[in-house]
Amino acid sequence: MLPRPAHRARTRQASRILLALAAMAALVSVDLPVAAAVPPLGVTAEAGSDQAANRVGALFAGSLDDGHFCTAAVVRSDDRNVIATAAHCLDNPDTTVFAPGYRDGKAPYGLWKLTDVYVAPGWTDGRDPDEDIAFATVAPADGGTKRIQDTVGGFPVATEQPDDVTVTILGYPSEDEVPLRCANATSLFSETQRRIDCPDLSGGTSGSPWLADGALAGVLGGYEGGGSVPEVSYSAVMGDQALELYREAAVSAG
Repeated sequence: MLPRPAHRARTRQASRILLALAAMAALVSVDLPVAAAVPPLGVTAEAGSDQAANRVGALFAGSLDDGHFCTAAVVRSDDRNVIATAAHCLDNPDTTVFAPGYRDGKAPYGLWKLTDVYVAPGWTDGRDPDEDIAFATVAPADGGTKRIQDTVGGFPVATEQPDDVTVTILGYPSEDEVPLRCANATSLFSETQRRIDCPDLSGGTSGSPWLADGALAGVLGGYEGGGSVPEVSYSAVMGDQALELYREAAVSAG
């Protein structure tokens, strides 16, 4: 019997190696984490539990048992204890508590009481929709000494955005126990109001942050309290008055 040609043996050995590598790759790929798909622009979906979502939370009327009615987000400050929301969400600050990262009935980062609020005179005196942006300082509801920014981090604040800036909104409809996420390009509804097309942002999403490249560029509110239909939402333009409020809260926080 003539010996088999050496090149044929090498070819078969190489094929076996390739098959083994392919099988190993298939096994390994089963265990690899799959990156969460980002919904297309203009599509609202459940937000994942990530760093950005943990900085956003629901505002409750006293406790987790009393239902959430608005949304707020942690922003950076000298004393690391400031949140941003819509001014119309702060009508009862003495009984309002904030639950960052709230999900499925749980507050993984605790409850935080409001210690001071920073609202523009135009809102206080006449509920001017162009002034429907506010800030508040918070402290642990249990009397602790933690700082909320040390716990979940905070968003920087950005002004002077382009008219068509694309933002990501994270917010809690009152009937949902998880935050929703939607991103889309904005447009100017007026010189002082922005609008965005995002479905299902119903009551409870007021105060939701509008994030441009990870920075707070507005909050859901303003015109008609944020809008009269869940498909179209608004934010007052983050102008000089809002920036002054932020600076006052961020520097004076204590």
